[in-house]
Parts: sequence; C-alpha cells; structure tokens
Amino acid sequence: MSNCSSEANSDFNSSDFNSSDFDGFVRKMTEFDLQPVMAIETEAYNFPWTTGIMSDCLRVGYHCFVYEVDGEIRGYIIFSTVLDEVHLLNVCIAPFYQNKGYGYAFLIWLMNYIRNTGDKKYTSKTLYLEVRASNHTAIHLYENMGFNELGVRPDYYPAKNGKEDAQLFAYELY
Repeated sequence: MSNCSSEANSDFNSSDFNSSDFDGFVRKMTEFDLQPVMAIETEAYNFPWTTGIMSDCLRVGYHCFVYEVDGEIRGYIIFSTVLDEVHLLNVCIAPFYQNKGYGYAFLIWLMNYIRNTGDKKYTSKTLYLEVRASNHTAIHLYENMGFNELGVRPDYYPAKNGKEDAQLFAYELY
C-alpha cells in the first residue's frame, strides 16, 4: 500500500470528526481523473504505481475515490473489500497538502463511509493496510488513530537498494 503523511490525533475517535474540517468533497474516481492522480502519485513516491495499475483498479471494480477542493484533486484512495475485510491499497495526499490533516480526514471519511454506506454492501469489520517501514509519519498517524501493528512483510516494496519491508496494520471498525 502506498501512503502519504498527515497530522495525527493522539485521542482519536471517529465521532470527533467534523465535516467542516474537510474543506472539499470526495467522489468516485473516473478515467478522466487518472492524469491528475498520476501527477500526485509520481510526485509523492520514488516507486509510483503506473497508469496501467491505476486504470486496472478502476476496471476491476476496486473502490477508487478522489478528494477534490475547488476543482483540484488533492488526494485519492483505493481499497478493496472481501467478506468482512477492507484492504487499503493506496491512499495519498498531494505533497503540497501533506501534514495539514488531510490524510487524517480522508481516513476518517473512509471509516465512516464503510460503516455508514447506504447500500449496505460493506459488512467489513477490519481495515488492513501495509506501509513502508521507513514512512514514520504515516506509521505515527496510524498508531495514533488506533491501528494495531500485526507484523512485517519482508521485502514487500521496491527500494533504491533492493527491497523494503512493509509494516502490516489493522483497525477494527466495529
């Protein structure tokens, strides 16, 4: 999973989230969004996903959303659902907007969306994600939000000098 950083709240409670703190809106990603999404992806990561991977996520029916403010895409999130699990595959806030609370707000949006979706197709109880072991800002955010570290996936990510481990986290939604 890819991840960008944002501010953390040490006393996390999703009911504390105020939508007025989230100065934009979230909508489903479309093929027309791939160019700005890829611009964010390539600016944020040394080993970005390809346009083909992003397009495949849309094609196969993964849940792909963008966060937009004043016509500008500032972030995106991609996740899959299987039975009672949600796997967060990629979440990123444009580097210019990182460390301003947008990543936190987007994760709260995701948790609330899964819990409260009107079509009731999500029976998900646990949200899983992987994060680079070197991404200390994201790890701090996840820990402060109440995610639990489950373990390590050795050599999970490509890295400049070979491979990098991923830390596996889970969050109980109910």
